[in-house]
Amino acid sequence: MPPRRLGIASHLGLLTGLPAIYCAKSRLIGTFREPAPQKGSIAPLLDGNERIGSVVRTREGVRCVFVSIGHRIDLPTVEQVVLACAVRYRLPEPTRLVDQLVNAAKRHRMAAGSG
Repeated sequence: MPPRRLGIASHLGLLTGLPAIYCAKSRLIGTFREPAPQKGSIAPLLDGNERIGSVVRTREGVRCVFVSIGHRIDLPTVEQVVLACAVRYRLPEPTRLVDQLVNAAKRHRMAAGSG
């Protein structure tokens, strides 16, 4: 969850009118207790006493991902979608593919000497 609680997922959702999910490899804000090691385990991500998202174990034996609502979707649905989209890897497939594209663009930029 972005510190101001309005990240790119929220912005894209507002612009398109479509549901949007926030999913990240690392926590930006909040506190949590590690969920159980089994796939599908979920723990609340808290800011003080307020629940701002969830910590989701998408695969057994791997680090969790951090999720929250982006736009027009509730937290239980976010958790279900993230688990359904994490078929082979820790990250849900759409997030994993975007992560790969960004990393490829960074490598290309560095190779071109403009990094």
